[in-house]
This record gives sequence, structure tokens and C-alpha cells, in this order.
Amino acid sequence: MPARIPLSWPIHAYAWGGLLLLLFQALSGHLGPNPIQALELRTGRGAVIFLLLSLACTPLHRLFGWQEALRQRRRLGLYALLYATLHALIFIHLDYGLAWSTFQQTVLEKPYLIFGISAFLLLVPLGATSFDTWKQRLGRNWKRLHRLVYLVLLLVVVHVALSQKGNLLTLQGQILRPLVYAVTGGLLLFLRIPRRRR
Repeated sequence: MPARIPLSWPIHAYAWGGLLLLLFQALSGHLGPNPIQALELRTGRGAVIFLLLSLACTPLHRLFGWQEALRQRRRLGLYALLYATLHALIFIHLDYGLAWSTFQQTVLEKPYLIFGISAFLLLVPLGATSFDTWKQRLGRNWKRLHRLVYLVLLLVVVHVALSQKGNLLTLQGQILRPLVYAVTGGLLLFLRIPRRRR
């Protein structure tokens, strides 16, 4: 019987492969007429995808008894943080050249940035305390802290929706991506609720 490939391998390959491809395209000039915007969009999408995958681990375990999904939850969450950090650094450094006065003015003029920054600032402590040592130190408060991931997901959906040229409430314009994120996130949140509470 052939040996099973650990699930962590394709996760690592997808995460680092995407970053290497992005780096190659950036260095070779294959990111289109606006490479900085392309870098921002690709890293932002990567962060959302890994965040949704990490949230899918608990439902997969509850529905199918897939223990391996729980073991990969932290890894997926940390990759979400990695992509979100790159997304933020590209925006602050490459887009604004660390010009804080211009950056602050832009944040005030574009509300979607407030939601994105808030989501990132909440994601940082979740990633930092995702390790077993913090789980032991915080005890019951660890689970309470990590429930903030639901708020992070909500902020991310609003951030993406407001950054698009469309209106999610009236279903007009470029709403497909934020709508998919919202529906997927809502479904995963529903599946994470214990059956007896439903």
C-alpha cells in the first residue's frame, strides 16, 4: 500500500508556490500595467482563501470526522496571516513609500481601508497566540480570543466589498468575489455551530 502524502505538503506547496510565482512574475514584468495593484490583489486574495480554509477545518472534522483537518487549522491560519502581512506591507511600502501623512489621509478618504486595517490588527494576535504554549497559558480565554476570527472574516468581507466598484446590498457592479466570500463564510460559520444549538 503506497504511503499517504501528508496534508501539510500540498498546503506548503500551494502557499509558497503562489508566492514564488508572484515573485517571478513581478521580476519578469508579467503583472500587467499596474504591478503594485496586482501584488496587492493577489496577496489579499491569498489571505482570504487561507482564512476561509482555516475556518473550514472544524466543519470538516464535525461532518466527516476528519481529524487531519484540525491538525492543519493553525498552519492555514498562519499562512492567512503571512499573506495578509505581505498585502499590508505592499500597500504601505510600495504604494505609499512609507509616507505616513499621505497614508493617513488616504485611510480617512477610503473607508474600506479602515475595515482592512482592523481585520489585520485583529489577525496578528490570533496568529501569535495560535501555538500550544499560549493555549496553555490563556486557558479558557484562548478560545474566547480566537472567536474573534468571526469578526475578522466579517471585516474582511466588508473590506473587499467596499473596495470593489459595486454595491453588495443592491447586487450591482463587481460584487461576485465579496458575495462568494460572504456566502462561504456564512456557511462555514453556520456549520461550526454545534447541532444542538441550532
